[in-house]
Amino acid sequence: MLNFDEARFVRIQAGAVDLAHGLQSAVDKCLANGAKSLFFLGAGGAGILMQPAAQLLRTRSDFDVYVDWAAEIVRAGSARLGRHSIVVIPSLSGSTIESLSALEYCKEAGATVIALTGRADSALARGADFNFSNEAADDTSSESFYLQSLITVLAIMRARGKFSEYDTVVAQLRRLPELLLDVKRGADQRAARIAETIAADNYHIFTGAGLVWPQAHYYSMCVLEEMQWIRTRPVHAADFFHGTLELLQDDVSVVLLKGEDAARPLAERVEAFAPRYTRKLTVLDAADYDLPGISPMVRGMISQVVLATVLERVSAHLEVLRDHPLSTRRYYKRVEY
Repeated sequence: MLNFDEARFVRIQAGAVDLAHGLQSAVDKCLANGAKSLFFLGAGGAGILMQPAAQLLRTRSDFDVYVDWAAEIVRAGSARLGRHSIVVIPSLSGSTIESLSALEYCKEAGATVIALTGRADSALARGADFNFSNEAADDTSSESFYLQSLITVLAIMRARGKFSEYDTVVAQLRRLPELLLDVKRGADQRAARIAETIAADNYHIFTGAGLVWPQAHYYSMCVLEEMQWIRTRPVHAADFFHGTLELLQDDVSVVLLKGEDAARPLAERVEAFAPRYTRKLTVLDAADYDLPGISPMVRGMISQVVLATVLERVSAHLEVLRDHPLSTRRYYKRVEY
């Protein structure tokens, strides 16, 4: 496959799942010490990638969970963040300035910090109470962060006696890296066609609902805008009919992500409406991909992982079509990270 190292991909995703024992142990210690809330504090894309796990915990548990921007909570504060809080800070580099500021803020507040990093020798990794490092890069970090955050919230539910299927789910997740490789292989030709569609326009509406909405947001902002300089309009499918529908015309591109969770009907409503007004609707559905040995329950938890895997193949073709490597930035190195 174009621009893709299969062995590296499997190694990184397997590495994410291999952190399960350590994450479970850290969670158990935090809860034994009286933890009553969980905060996900990330910057940029890493923060967005925490949202599916937070939503899963919020909808299936009464444990308090919050998702905030690291930069904002340092400025505005939080009356709910304190010594009974677990704070998860994801940062691939471990040196993101907003993440390091959040680390300092959380430590002063008495919270316990769990860092998810790509570098064990980074400042964030050294400063956190618990650090879990899985060496990755932009093209492999989405699935890795999704899996680590998912395991974290499932471990919380398990420890509180709210999720007896924890061991079963983790066992299935261990099969996922090889299955995702098969997904990439099967999706590659269609990904090339989708890349042509995206390359043909400089404006796209991205939408989705449930656990895949963060992937729609992430891909439009962090890949198409940041890495390809393509204008996008990310909008949650629940809000699509409260403004964005008025932007539809025959030549307006809409990219819809469909998951396998309870929010799927929200995406299906967009899918039924959009073709009446635009001929440029692209649908990526996690249900289209075979995952032998993965139960319907687990499939509903990992649709965002599957679609991240498919969209990476779109990116690999897109950067070649546009002669614009994903690493090319205008201003990235001028911003103090």
